[in-house]
Amino acid sequence: MNNQLTGGQYKQMLLHGAAAITAKKQPLNDLNVFPVPDGDTGTNMSMTIGAAVTELNKIDPTTIDQAAACTASALLRGARGNSGVILSLLFRGFAKGLKGCETADAATFATAMQEGVSAAYKAVMKPAEGTVLTVSRLASKAAVDAAAEGADIQGVLEAAIAQGHITLAETTDMNPVLKKAGVVDAGGQGYLYIIEGMLAHLNGEPMPEMTTVTDDEEEESTNTFDQFATEDITFQYCTEFIVQRENTKDPATLQDWLMDKGDSLVLVDDEEIIKVHIHTNNPGMVLEKAMTFGSFVTLKVENMKLQHSQITSETAPAAPAAPAELAPATPEKPYGFMAVCAGDGLAALFTDLGCDHVVSGGQTMNPSTESLLAGIDRVGAETVFILPNNSNIIMAAQQCDAISDKNIVVIPSKSVPQGITAMMNVDFEAPSAEDITAVMNESLSSVTTAQITYAARDSDFDGFDIKEGNYLALKENKLFGSDADLDTLVRQLAEEANTLDASFISVYYGEDVTEEQATATGALIQELCPDAELAILAGNQPVYYYIISME
Repeated sequence: MNNQLTGGQYKQMLLHGAAAITAKKQPLNDLNVFPVPDGDTGTNMSMTIGAAVTELNKIDPTTIDQAAACTASALLRGARGNSGVILSLLFRGFAKGLKGCETADAATFATAMQEGVSAAYKAVMKPAEGTVLTVSRLASKAAVDAAAEGADIQGVLEAAIAQGHITLAETTDMNPVLKKAGVVDAGGQGYLYIIEGMLAHLNGEPMPEMTTVTDDEEEESTNTFDQFATEDITFQYCTEFIVQRENTKDPATLQDWLMDKGDSLVLVDDEEIIKVHIHTNNPGMVLEKAMTFGSFVTLKVENMKLQHSQITSETAPAAPAAPAELAPATPEKPYGFMAVCAGDGLAALFTDLGCDHVVSGGQTMNPSTESLLAGIDRVGAETVFILPNNSNIIMAAQQCDAISDKNIVVIPSKSVPQGITAMMNVDFEAPSAEDITAVMNESLSSVTTAQITYAARDSDFDGFDIKEGNYLALKENKLFGSDADLDTLVRQLAEEANTLDASFISVYYGEDVTEEQATATGALIQELCPDAELAILAGNQPVYYYIISME
């Protein structure tokens, strides 16, 4: 019977949990809703927790507080994709629940699990049920209940895992997209793999062999469905401030109060400060409320509609992150730009359009928050605009603002064509960052993205009878068509471009497409869209034969 958990035991539990999810990485990737060769939940979660393995192996923790804090810090910087960000938040809250503890009994451990779930829910403005959030929430509740009934730590984990599997099975019916595909939530499954591994260590079971995946290793994976709801930016004033905590008032009460005062709300707090970002129409009222918690350390209010009557872009929910010390490059100019993409041709194009740095990643590999921070350091500017160019990278990018000493603006581009369009609309002489932000955001809605790849497996999805090896066409990350003949899909997409009255069509061909093949594809599109201006460019991207931009 295990009644007290030490720092050394917790370290070994995490190592075992990391090995467990890494061993099941590919099955997690295969839970991707679309049968495209780019499911990445397993890759992102295993690499995220792998960052904690690296740091834990450097220390011999004397307390469980130390082990949990080390884990949380490493996960924060190593977070990849939405699933990795959520995982880091679960363990960040867990570490908060164990703060100051030399050891943890079953009740303390279970309560810390709930603290982790609370942190994750707070980070996502519109939490989607039927995801890892649901699985972890009900699993942690079962853990608390088991501890209250006298279970030891093994019993607490057993109860959490049992309830977790029940909830995981129910995610199929909770989420319409999962129900269509007949699969469970990959993030929830990954979370269970980790805590099952933690329990396996306490039970003396052998650790699975774990291979380390690095940024240089190419992975055929990226998730196009594991994403969170976005919101229109309709509030006029971007209000940001840091308050020095001068009383014992709970920052959660401030967050609750702010929820209906605007949107794009992010609140990060520790023992000393409260950092807030919110778009609101009443900044004065917000600031007056904030002063009841302490004095301002920094304060900034910007009018996002100064020269624009409406902002119509979508922005993904931001995830909070703990401050960390960095050594950013000395700013040499007010504004800089950084893009994320895969493929030498696409990287060169972003550079030609004015990007100061390009981080390798996207459809085949989601870069970690730490990789993005390293890229930010190479941009010698006070304000750095980030173009994630993938919906599964936006949350990791948004964490950078709380960590970097630079002002970070994430333009929520969900595809390479959106990112390219945003860069083409940049006014490098604009008087303020908010002017640049508004124009870039507004441009995102002007482009429609299509992609052509291949089916990684047989599937019957959304009315399509898909055969392994067939070509697949996606439009705005939704299945558009499937056929054994590539030209058939190209024709269908060209007809769609006509329906959209596209004036400009750009075709970026991938690393597996020759210039002659791309030229022939371009000729077919031009034949069907004679009035559109057509450009054929070598993107050299993996996985996707063609990325097509329609404007």
